[in-house]
Amino acid sequence: METVCKNVDSNVNSQTNYTQAVDILNAGEVVAFPTETVYGLGAVATNDTAVKKIFEAKGRPSDNPLIVHIGTKEEVELYIEHISEVAKKCIDLFWPGPLTLVMPVKPNVLANSVTAGLATVGIRMPDHPVALALLRQLKKPLAAPSANRSGKPSPTEAIHVQDDLGGYIPYILDGGSTGIGLESTVLDVTHEPPVILRPGGITREMLEAKIGPVIQPTKIEQKLEATPKAPGMKYTHYAPNAPVLLIECDLEKVHEAVHQLQKQGHKVALLAPASFEDIEADFYFSIGEVGSKEEMGATLYHALRACDKTAATIILATTTSTEGVGAAIMNRLEKAAGGKWYTP
Repeated sequence: METVCKNVDSNVNSQTNYTQAVDILNAGEVVAFPTETVYGLGAVATNDTAVKKIFEAKGRPSDNPLIVHIGTKEEVELYIEHISEVAKKCIDLFWPGPLTLVMPVKPNVLANSVTAGLATVGIRMPDHPVALALLRQLKKPLAAPSANRSGKPSPTEAIHVQDDLGGYIPYILDGGSTGIGLESTVLDVTHEPPVILRPGGITREMLEAKIGPVIQPTKIEQKLEATPKAPGMKYTHYAPNAPVLLIECDLEKVHEAVHQLQKQGHKVALLAPASFEDIEADFYFSIGEVGSKEEMGATLYHALRACDKTAATIILATTTSTEGVGAAIMNRLEKAAGGKWYTP
């Protein structure tokens, strides 16, 4: 299959490209498009045959539910059985934006492959001009996980989609780099108080300031779910080719770890703040200034993918605290590393 990539940034006349994308989606195919978090791989969420093509292209387990993207707030009631007061509040305050709400799904409206047999579905309204333009022209919901091969770091640029899915999908809308760089927060509002199933750009602190108490499960509690209610709860995600080891963000400890790993014959790729660049790793990728979690979130997947272009045999990644968006960053890092830390 040939994969066509078309630019739709603000400097080009994009209407023809949007029309092509809509035609492809209406024909039951998949299209990759940017959101404010990462690039998504979309199929019309009411067409089960089309949705199955997402799983095929990604090599994704079919018991992993998909998030549904909509272009207007009013569409929620078409797919949701009951919109609670807390859900209405979240929609008013955080949409469009990187917040997915898990709510009770109306029966027989969305494709079975979207919900993975659950009685709930995650819905969000993305805050990206390309995603919104596509959804509003299509006038249908799009089921869309991240546009990467399953288990690889999520794509934050169209070239990442091309690297992973070129030859597997027909069409990519290139809207430049995404902003936040981490997938949306997934909040289950079928519970009282609501539960964060996946941390993201909308933090627990931001939610609690507006809607009151919110539960953020520990890593142990997350593992107790037999069936994942949200993407990313069950399977190892975000992993580059070389194994990843986590390490505390301490200059001396990182310097010593790089030295020890090199003595063992490893070629070391280091993901660390800008102030660590003088450490003599074989490959170095900056994840922003020390303490800037927003910068770290925006660059993390890009840096993990850049490691795949090197001859690194091991990746050493510095960590951050779990306050604010740090919870989302550490969630992704722990998954990339499979929970493994560097031990001297």
